[in-house]
Order: sequence, then C-alpha cells, then structure tokens
Amino acid sequence: LDVMVMLEGPTKEHWIGTDELGRDVLSRIIYGAQISLKVGIVAVVIGGTGGTFIGIVAAYFGGFIDNILMRLMEIVFCFPAILLAVILMANFGTSIFNAMLAIGIIFIPGFARLTRAIAQTVQRQAFLEAAICLGVPGYRIVLREIFPNVAGPVLVEATVAFSYAVLLESALSFLGLGSQPPEASWGNMINTGRGFIDQAPWISLAP
Repeated sequence: LDVMVMLEGPTKEHWIGTDELGRDVLSRIIYGAQISLKVGIVAVVIGGTGGTFIGIVAAYFGGFIDNILMRLMEIVFCFPAILLAVILMANFGTSIFNAMLAIGIIFIPGFARLTRAIAQTVQRQAFLEAAICLGVPGYRIVLREIFPNVAGPVLVEATVAFSYAVLLESALSFLGLGSQPPEASWGNMINTGRGFIDQAPWISLAP
C-alpha cells in the first residue's frame, strides 16, 4: 500500500497506474493471472476426468445405464453455465476451491457427451470387435482400445474449456462469489474499479 499515490495514472514506477489503496495495478494483474490459470486448469481436470469416465461408461454398457447417465447430463446441461455456477457457489460457499469445483461440475456434461459419441464410434470398429472375439477383458478394452482414441478430442475440448473457465472464474469473482478481497483476481479488480471509473478507469480496463 502507498497512500501517497492512490488513484495515480500510469507512470514509470507504476506502468498501469495504482488503485484506490495505492497498490500497483500491473502487479495485481500478474498475481491475479495465477488464480485464473489455477482455476482454469483444476476445473478442466475435474470436468475432463469426470466427463470422460461417465461418457466411456455410458457408451460401453449402453442400454439402461447409458439412458440414466445421459439424462442426468442433460439436466445439468440445460442450465445456463453462469446461473448454475452461481447456484453451486451459493450452496458450497465463496472460495477459490469452491469456484474450481463449481466450474468443473459445469464442464462434466460437455466432456461426457463428446466422449460417449467418440466411444460409440470406436465400438463399431473392426479392431474392437477383434479384441472382444479374442476374449480381452473389458477393462483392457477400455484402457487400450477406447481411451487412446478418445484422448485426442478430449484434449482439444479441454483447451476450449480452459478459456471458458477463466471467463467464468472472472464472472464469479466480479459477483463476489470467487476470490475475496484483498486477494487479487481479474474479476474482483474489475468490480472494485467500477466505483472509480470516472477518476481512474485503468483499474477496471487493465484487468
């Protein structure tokens, strides 16, 4: 904190200016990036792992299990992402860990539907029928035949989900449901800067 330079514009000491408490905005943006990246990575791992497992199980067993799992995924999928995140955060409580968990749960249906579709395609391939005819155990079929074919598209989906997770975390922090002040986060920096938009627009514009 440096109260002598509160709400100061960009200078050679503070390249993007300072905030209402004299803190360097650039330093806070860099620090806030750690939180956004951490939330994005953990949320994608939760969503990708859970969704891939559910998708493969649904495709492999089919029938009743497939119907139950996919109907549950569709129930979750029908809610707008930000609304579902707010509902989950209201129940879990406001913290970064809970934000990771909430965003990860939101991603599970998308990964599950993608994985199921690819796994069903793989199941119709000749090499999988050959493995079944040779008496290869089910778990080995899943790990050695289905999963390697699913991994590529899931990885591509994960990169898209990661960017969306960063935006969701920022939205939750902006609403006061993610990281809490004085911890720096892009979302709560934008929220704090709203009150000083006329005097110091860089506080909100930079993050």
